[in-house]
Amino acid sequence: MKAEIPEKIIEFINDHHVLTLVTCSDNKPWCANCFYIFDKDENALLFSTDITTRHGQEAKKNSFVAGSIVLETETIGKIQGLQFSGNLVLCEKPYLSKARKQYLTRFPYAIIKKTTLWKFEITYAKLTDNRLGFGTKLIWE
Repeated sequence: MKAEIPEKIIEFINDHHVLTLVTCSDNKPWCANCFYIFDKDENALLFSTDITTRHGQEAKKNSFVAGSIVLETETIGKIQGLQFSGNLVLCEKPYLSKARKQYLTRFPYAIIKKTTLWKFEITYAKLTDNRLGFGTKLIWE
């Protein structure tokens, strides 16, 4: 069984709520920003985006994707950022009901829109955290 993601990475993920998703099709990369929540039990980020979006269509063709979450700061000693990769799948029953409940608890206004939930199953993550020393990196795979 795969090891749990280190607590420092989980804390960083939980301190933020927007990820940048990177997909690729025909050797042309694309990025999109999405609100997310973290499901610790699944080592996964849950987010909503319509299947008809460019990134939704590209993920259906090539589910291996990448992403990042970053703290915006101009102070070098406070720089933090997470880069990650993994597989993107549409949430389906029976997991869909759990995912929807978690997502709508965090983003209740999303209930007014038909939500298509996706699960970003993280297989690799690298956290850069200059608060721990310039260029300090924590890698999980």
